[in-house]
Amino acid sequence: MSAISFPEPAVAAQAEEHAQQRARRWYRQPALASGAILLALIVAAAIAAPLLTPYNPIKQNLGASLLGPSAHHLLGTDQTGRDTFARLLYGLRTDLRIAFIAVLLPFCIGTTLGSIAGYFGGWVDAVLMRLVDIVVAFPFYVLIIALVFVLGPGQRSIYIAITLVGWVSYARIIRGEILVAKRQEYVLAARSGGLSAVRIIGRHLLPNGITQAIIYAMSDIVQDIYFGLGVPAPTPDLGSMINDGQNFLTTHWQLTTFPGLAVVIVGLSLSLIGDGLADLIRPGQSRVG
Repeated sequence: MSAISFPEPAVAAQAEEHAQQRARRWYRQPALASGAILLALIVAAAIAAPLLTPYNPIKQNLGASLLGPSAHHLLGTDQTGRDTFARLLYGLRTDLRIAFIAVLLPFCIGTTLGSIAGYFGGWVDAVLMRLVDIVVAFPFYVLIIALVFVLGPGQRSIYIAITLVGWVSYARIIRGEILVAKRQEYVLAARSGGLSAVRIIGRHLLPNGITQAIIYAMSDIVQDIYFGLGVPAPTPDLGSMINDGQNFLTTHWQLTTFPGLAVVIVGLSLSLIGDGLADLIRPGQSRVG
């Protein structure tokens, strides 16, 4: 039985039209727009930290330790006299940079490998899945902590450790989505139209299968911010601020509460962005708006 042939220009034009429709209506997604605005405000505050506070986040002042919120110290000071508001802003700067880079690398690698395995199958898929099985045999954070311990503290160690371990989750997600999507009629039409594997994956399969990976990436960013693996003291980060403040929770609640609220707000903004992007990219949404 002969397959129906679709000219390549027609398939490409249809994909381009859908992409333009998505670009025109992104701001009509309430979740995406509100999440982007909230995250932009957080990033702006982190970048403008030197303008928003005159205090050095790592300079100790034992004579002013454990002060409550006041006009001079908006969120008080910690046990070594460091301004909590300054450490919060600079900690956001550190954590956001580390978290986004640490998620971006495994996201790109896992998406690429998962797409190749899911689309081509065969021995490529078998080899990749065996490698994935080896990595997932170990608890995720135990393996991360072990790698950071071996590599030593520092941001480079965090990037390497999370990349070596984190890509498997994205590869599994994308592979599963590609395995289902490649059997759809629009993919068969693209193949009949003569489109290359790269164009089929990039134009047709990934846009329809990447939504779950995006949502997972947003949760990954929040986890990386909270745990703050490998950030050496006295560099401020939200995870260490929450952990150190637990010893004073009953008497100086602000030491833990405000960094915790910052993590929650960042998580909320990323969750809204993830949901909005999923709605924007999800199949069947191209006619909305």
